[in-house]
Amino acid sequence: MSTSNKGKTACESVRVVVRCRPPNNKEATAEKGSSILEVDPELGRICVRNPSAPAGELAKEFVFHSVFGWGSTQGEVYDDAVGPLVDSVLLGFNGTVFAYGQTGTGKTWTMRGVPGDPERRGVIPNAFHHIFAHISRSRGHKYLVRSSYLEIYQEEIRDLLLENGRKLELKESPEEGVYVKDLSWVVTKDPAEMHHLLTLGDRSRSVGSTDANRHSSRSHAIFAVTVECGSESEDQVRVGRLNMVDLAGSERQSRTGARGERLREAAKINLSLSALGNVISALADGKGGHVPYRDSKLTRLLRDSLGGNAKTVMIATVGPSERDRHESLATLRYAGRAKNIKNKPRVNEDPEAALLREFQREIARLKALLEERGALASERRQRRRDSKRLSRDLAELWKEDEEEEEEGEASGGPQITRRHSNGKTDHSQWDREAVEKIIEKYKAMESKLLEGGKTITDHTNEQQKLLEQKRREIAEQIRREREMQRQITLQDEETLEMRETFSSLQQEVEMKTKKLRKLYTKLQLVWAEMRDVIDEHVATRQELEQTQNQLTRELKYKSLLMENFVPPAEKKKIINRLHFDAEEDQWRLLSAIPSERSTFSKSAWSVRSAGEWNSVPEEVKLLTTYKAFTKKLKMWQVNTYSCQH
Repeated sequence: MSTSNKGKTACESVRVVVRCRPPNNKEATAEKGSSILEVDPELGRICVRNPSAPAGELAKEFVFHSVFGWGSTQGEVYDDAVGPLVDSVLLGFNGTVFAYGQTGTGKTWTMRGVPGDPERRGVIPNAFHHIFAHISRSRGHKYLVRSSYLEIYQEEIRDLLLENGRKLELKESPEEGVYVKDLSWVVTKDPAEMHHLLTLGDRSRSVGSTDANRHSSRSHAIFAVTVECGSESEDQVRVGRLNMVDLAGSERQSRTGARGERLREAAKINLSLSALGNVISALADGKGGHVPYRDSKLTRLLRDSLGGNAKTVMIATVGPSERDRHESLATLRYAGRAKNIKNKPRVNEDPEAALLREFQREIARLKALLEERGALASERRQRRRDSKRLSRDLAELWKEDEEEEEEGEASGGPQITRRHSNGKTDHSQWDREAVEKIIEKYKAMESKLLEGGKTITDHTNEQQKLLEQKRREIAEQIRREREMQRQITLQDEETLEMRETFSSLQQEVEMKTKKLRKLYTKLQLVWAEMRDVIDEHVATRQELEQTQNQLTRELKYKSLLMENFVPPAEKKKIINRLHFDAEEDQWRLLSAIPSERSTFSKSAWSVRSAGEWNSVPEEVKLLTTYKAFTKKLKMWQVNTYSCQH
């Protein structure tokens, strides 16, 4: 997809929004409704206090583009953070919104909510309605909207819109960039169809229960919408893509109590989030060094969203409980680094590559074919009328001139005429069926294109446009006022210092002592922040070591089974079949049985003599041996369990 200089914008930073969830029933009972967070939405400021800290210690303060307390509504978050992003996508920009935070802090609620309730629906359903409301109010343009839904589960990409949930490969090309091969894209024509796709995908998404969250997302999910816009008067087609990402929550094994499969899921989740954090840190550093995009599939898919051709919004979710203090601080530091990333968004325009143009060309071809069929049909109808008139004239002549001919000869003419007539009827029937098929295909193609301004009156459209424009202007004005308020506060402090005059030496000493104490307090905050960061790294390292020890224990258990129950010769065959896939960054086991294994007779599995066994293919021998050892292993496990109990 090429990009034009028209509409090219300067670098802009990632927009970061913080949302605090309300305390749950357990937290409200245990902590009597107290919160460690202090939120100032007017200045975009959030403070985290430490209840166990000594008296006089200041709370840690963070400033972001917008901050929402637990009393905020879904609509307020969408209008402030995501609404302008969707407007940009409809103009041809790429856009990404993703929710990040500890597990159980409301990421899925913020992104999804309750789709059927206008007051409680989240970012994704609100974006559906926003897109089609814009289309219905536009005039003179045609749109093509496509959607896809995928998840990244344990570093494997799955298509959530397919029942089989097969694994997909991540590819990269100079023309398309990073993309998912064979990912299904569905043409959608209204919000209801998008809601259906969202519900269908959520049924297949990996979800599990942990001590921290009964409905914990065990995968990263990305709902993508591509909007192509064009008109007959313009050659260029604008193509905008919106990625809505619901990240799995960061986890500590000590908090979630993960074991077995849940532990392996948590390890993969933390690994991908760590890779995302490394990318954000490298981009925020601004030194132009290596950015480790290829460390995980998540960062490869979000490459344009972080430092590339996209407008990006990050929604960081935090909890108010004292138990979540360390995780909330880690999330806020993470978000603070993200807001320093600079993206370079551009309008995507391409006259040829857009699918919308292909649809329009196909529709024009079908129209021309219908017109041609219509002209041929009218010509045939005229010929049939002429033929019928000629037949009537010939019949009258035969009656007048050949009244004395034999009855067989008199009936021969009408029979020939009837056969000729029946032939024309068959041809006409075939022609009508062909035209009906073309019309049906034409209507199907045209139904996929959405044309603005057909669903409501022009007056209502204009009113809705003005209303949306005013809402955007008000939201932009509020953001500007917030930024101006911050700048005024900083300038007032600097101006006050410059205008200070002292009437005596004692007054100067007192004022400078006050400044010194203020600077010393800031220094203490920096020291405290350094200690917290070090403690956080130590805790993370200990958590990783604990996870590593548990995974190593499982690996040793499986290695013991391999050493004692798999013969060395068979193990060597298995090792020879192993292949490392550098693209997927994982080992794969090549198939031991060819695709034509169905040609083997069932008697091959029931051979008895050595001669018969030698005649069996090597692949069948391997599989038979594997089944025998599997059966033996199960019997050993049953006997071991019986001995222990």
